[in-house]
Amino acid sequence: MTAIRSLLFHICFYTVTTLYLLVFLPFLPFFSRRNMWDIIVRSWLAALKWLLRVICGIHTQISGQENIPEGPLLIGAKHQSAWETMALLGVFRDPAFILKQELLKTPVFGWYLTKLGMIPVDRSAGPSALRDMTRRARETAQEGRQIVIFPEGTRRAPGAPPDYKTGISFLYTSLKVPCLPLALNSGLFWPRRAFILHPGTIRVEILPAIPAGLSRTEFSTRLENEIETASNLLLHEGLTELGARAPQMPNQP
Repeated sequence: MTAIRSLLFHICFYTVTTLYLLVFLPFLPFFSRRNMWDIIVRSWLAALKWLLRVICGIHTQISGQENIPEGPLLIGAKHQSAWETMALLGVFRDPAFILKQELLKTPVFGWYLTKLGMIPVDRSAGPSALRDMTRRARETAQEGRQIVIFPEGTRRAPGAPPDYKTGISFLYTSLKVPCLPLALNSGLFWPRRAFILHPGTIRVEILPAIPAGLSRTEFSTRLENEIETASNLLLHEGLTELGARAPQMPNQP
């Protein structure tokens, strides 16, 4: 039954997404970014949330929203699933995700990402990619927006040893804005590289902001410790909920 529900969800989700992309495409040049958020993104996210709940039995619980400060902000989020690449759009007021450049070059879908002001990074460009990403992020922060980055760069299985990259610490010291750590357990219910989705509650915890001004080493240590500690607690909550359906966890050091 779980496989059938997962198949139905994927069919409905990609159908709805395709319809959104095509229906609003002729009007794309006339939309402001604010219009995009209010008219397209938020209703599409509501559809995603409804499909997950009704078809797959996946609910969402987000805590700590009172920790989100006003003004420009760097957000370092745990990355386990495709879920957070979409759902976090609705958590923050005007977020700009740092994502691989290839996505912006995708016909139609990439046009929407460009219109929303996402920040591309060319992973093949070496050190110049980091400089270009930082320049774009600085311009975005000056607009008062929130910049979302996944510090590990790619999705990691729940329970896998952390693999934090240097990009977020470089941004933190360059932008001189607070950083908001974000923990989650989405990979238990919408696993990476997997077709089957599992019913349960995806939990997200927004932790207190790390103030600007720390050294790069101090910031990196604090960010990883806070995200991993909170994510491990959410992981155990999710495993308890899944019970016998829980996946086998990777070996941790």
